[in-house]
Amino acid sequence: MNRLRTTATSVSAASPPAWRIKTTTTTTPRRRCFSATPPRREIRDARTLGDRIVPLYKSSSTSSLLSLEWPSPPRNVLIMPKLHAPPVIASTVEFAKHIHGEYPNLNLIFEKRIADLLHERLPFPVYSSEPIHFPTRTDLVATLGGDGTILRAASLFSLHTSVPPILSFSMGTLGFLGEWKFEEFKRAWREVYMSGSVVAMSDLQGPHTQAAALNTSPPSTSAAGQHDAAEIQKRYEGWASMRGRSMGVNRSSKMLLRHRLKVGVYDSDGNNVNEQLMPTSTAAFPVEPAIRNILGSGQPDVHVPDIHAINELVIHRGPNPHLAIVDVYVGNRFLTEAVADGILISTPTGSTAYSLSAGGTIIHPLTKAMLLTPICARTLSFRHLSLPLNKKVVLKVSKKNRGRELEVSIDGKRKAGVTIGMEIRVTGEEVGRKPKGADGCRDNSWTGGVPCVIRSSGQGDEGDDDDGWVGGLNERLKFNYPVG
Repeated sequence: MNRLRTTATSVSAASPPAWRIKTTTTTTPRRRCFSATPPRREIRDARTLGDRIVPLYKSSSTSSLLSLEWPSPPRNVLIMPKLHAPPVIASTVEFAKHIHGEYPNLNLIFEKRIADLLHERLPFPVYSSEPIHFPTRTDLVATLGGDGTILRAASLFSLHTSVPPILSFSMGTLGFLGEWKFEEFKRAWREVYMSGSVVAMSDLQGPHTQAAALNTSPPSTSAAGQHDAAEIQKRYEGWASMRGRSMGVNRSSKMLLRHRLKVGVYDSDGNNVNEQLMPTSTAAFPVEPAIRNILGSGQPDVHVPDIHAINELVIHRGPNPHLAIVDVYVGNRFLTEAVADGILISTPTGSTAYSLSAGGTIIHPLTKAMLLTPICARTLSFRHLSLPLNKKVVLKVSKKNRGRELEVSIDGKRKAGVTIGMEIRVTGEEVGRKPKGADGCRDNSWTGGVPCVIRSSGQGDEGDDDDGWVGGLNERLKFNYPVG
């Protein structure tokens, strides 16, 4: 027994001290995995991005809606969430991570305040700049919020005749314009991104697919929309290496071009004073620097562009105690002397906004009309009117107006004060097919308006035109619901 103990003791004594073992272990260099490196979070200047890609909109004999067709995959996406809504911001982060992870070639653009709020939560760079630079860089707009968020997005392009497609997710208090539920964002994004890809493969993720796509014979002219072989080859190459599943050569996102109004404010001498309109929120931007950005500075006799409104123009008595007196002209002919709290000129889209509260008629968004609605008129004989969209309407402050100055608001984003002798000229924006050869267009493509991605019913073309609109009226206005 003692012998065994002695042997054990000697072995123990021959072992190196514990502190030596610890020192030897800690001096061994450790390997650091690259995945443990913190991601680089930064905000880049959106002005460094490439020019926007302008899509085509094609009509068909089976639907009143149009079909979206990208000439090449979109690259720059402007994401606009509802402000001051933490749940919407959380959904925005989820949405941004998904589209960046599945479509890594995309550049995500945010307004400055949103970029400052989100870029620390996103493991990749984002882009931002002053909003006057967005129209020339944005291929596609995605909104997460209510109707106000969509109006905020549309106001960024109020001085431009071309507006990128708007994909809207209904996450606000009002949802007449929002088409998609956020739970459907993966399907919605895939459809709008792959629309018009003319790649008939179901899987577009591997090199083998790219080779197969390029070796596939081009589709027929009926499916490809009268494209030549070189253009088809170019479009194959654009989508062949992209992730996501193609909708097929005969499937594309359905689009509704929402009509807008063109508004010009003129002084008593007939000079356009649109640059004097002031923004009503930080989301809008002054007109004057935007005009210089579009047309350039130092040009003689620069034509001030009209301001586009997707909802309505309002002329109102404001804080004045007296009713507004406004002379109304339609097609250069005197219509009436309106005595009321104010007057609205609305688009079909705006017919479910302020005009609806003032007793105006609801107009289907595909109707080419504008609505003239009095606000609390003095006499019951002055009723709302529906006019052709191409009619010119002039509202002139009457010499009889006792308040002297009236308030003008365009989509609630810009306002100005108008006095006696000043007038507001309004007409509808031209929406229709481009002339053949214009902007590289071949034929059958449409321009103008605000292109909105419409949620399809999944039943083909039949029923797609009215499903969302009819359902929205039933859901939000409670048509034929019992009282009590």
